Amino acid sequence: MESKTEVAAERAYVTTKNGIISGALPGGSLLSEVAVSADLGLSRTPVHEAFLRLAAEQLLDLQPRRGAVVRPVTPSEAADVLAMRHAIEAASAAQLFGKGGPDDAVRAEIDENLARQRDFVAVEDVDGFVDVDDEFHLLVVRASGNPIAEHFYEQLRARQQRLRNLLLRIDPANLRSSLVDHEELAACLRDGDTDRYSALLQAHFDLYQGAL
Repeated sequence: MESKTEVAAERAYVTTKNGIISGALPGGSLLSEVAVSADLGLSRTPVHEAFLRLAAEQLLDLQPRRGAVVRPVTPSEAADVLAMRHAIEAASAAQLFGKGGPDDAVRAEIDENLARQRDFVAVEDVDGFVDVDDEFHLLVVRASGNPIAEHFYEQLRARQQRLRNLLLRIDPANLRSSLVDHEELAACLRDGDTDRYSALLQAHFDLYQGAL
């Protein structure tokens, strides 16, 4: 059973990390343990532990006697994350195509996901779209049946979500562009069009790199 301090540290960690990933705490923001403690109604100890975890994940830079600074997403970091995402998803898709493509259950999940994407685009709900965007790509990775690919996808997840938030908040039009990409990728999965899927996936990631 977790102690009260562990529960408080987890709360401080999750709250601060969500703020960084969503963009509510943009790169360069100075965070104070005292201020975060006051906002969350916690002591400084669990907040300090949360900051240490986030620094280990390279989301915060700790500064003695000043607090912590949210680490900005650099162009090189974005390029590295996108390169790894592409490698994982391209390999997963290749394995999925090799098995004959998605089965009926996976197709139904993809169709349901796309329907929710359309709903979020219609009302320009970035927060909702970011979550179903992530789910769409994860569906393909899981459908490959490769647990190692899924493990590495999960390792990149926080950075992926941060990039999505950055891109999709730059211009609301990017929501619809992402939806169109997903619809075309899904059509390739249904049709077994491996070459077009590969080209579309690369173009989808190029959209992120170009914006950042």
